[in-house]
Amino acid sequence: MTAPWTPEHEVDAAQAAQLIAGQFPDLAGAPVAPLATGWDNTVYLVGGEWVFRFPRRAVALPLLAHETAVLPRLAGRLPLPIPFPERIGVPSAGFGWPFWGARLVPGTELADTGLPDDQRSRAAADLGGFLRALHDPALTLDLGESGTVAVLPHDPMRRGDPGVRGPLARERLARLAAAGLWQPDPAVFRLLDEAEPLGPADGPPVLVHGDLHQRHLLLGDDGRATGVIDWGDVCLADSAVDLSLAYSGFAGPARAALFDAYGPVSPERAARARVLAVNISAVLADYAHAEGRAALLREALAGVSRAAR
Repeated sequence: MTAPWTPEHEVDAAQAAQLIAGQFPDLAGAPVAPLATGWDNTVYLVGGEWVFRFPRRAVALPLLAHETAVLPRLAGRLPLPIPFPERIGVPSAGFGWPFWGARLVPGTELADTGLPDDQRSRAAADLGGFLRALHDPALTLDLGESGTVAVLPHDPMRRGDPGVRGPLARERLARLAAAGLWQPDPAVFRLLDEAEPLGPADGPPVLVHGDLHQRHLLLGDDGRATGVIDWGDVCLADSAVDLSLAYSGFAGPARAALFDAYGPVSPERAARARVLAVNISAVLADYAHAEGRAALLREALAGVSRAAR
């Protein structure tokens, strides 16, 4: 079976350099180095200052359009740095898809830091304040009045619906267990059993990152958050979609610090967030195992356990 993250087109460093130089002559000759690879994009650091994202799959093209529409409108309005697409590459004979570049948001993916749970409180508090600002209904209203959010779908992956995400989580967990990577945990199944009947949330949606997990929160050497990246799944949804990281990435005092900064969350919203946390963590673990990413595998499996507690 072909893995869902298998690229349809993969731009290598030489092609990236050629494409960038062709459309942005001031960057011609700048060093181009691999920075990251995900399901949807291959990412290069250019000249030590610019980050360029090249789609790997056709499904990423509307996501790129969402990023380039929304991120400039969010610039300077959130308490943590986010990418600002300043250089928009158009389709060409050399590459038939658009791409874009932004100035580097420095930091290390939370998944790669190996930071112990008891040293995550500062990052958690930073993230809580960030999500409070992002989920402010006034921000969503303002972007709606400007027409910006008109391009965004409403929870297209149904990530806020535990009736959808719970069964998907069970499938991934079964794969992990069969591979000997995860020991079935009764607490995880109790969570799924209790939350799956909830269904999607009522009430008006807010602007959400849409795919917030341990790869998309960046940290500095001091343990503070330095930015939030990879906004391809930005959409309108219940805030539980982003709050899943509160449960997969943080536990104990760190999680408490996050919610001290964010504000109160209802038990139903917490349950929806926890189910998504299990689902995303299981997906990340499956991906990490297939791609040989040991640090991400450890973090993702820990995320499954954190989410249930």
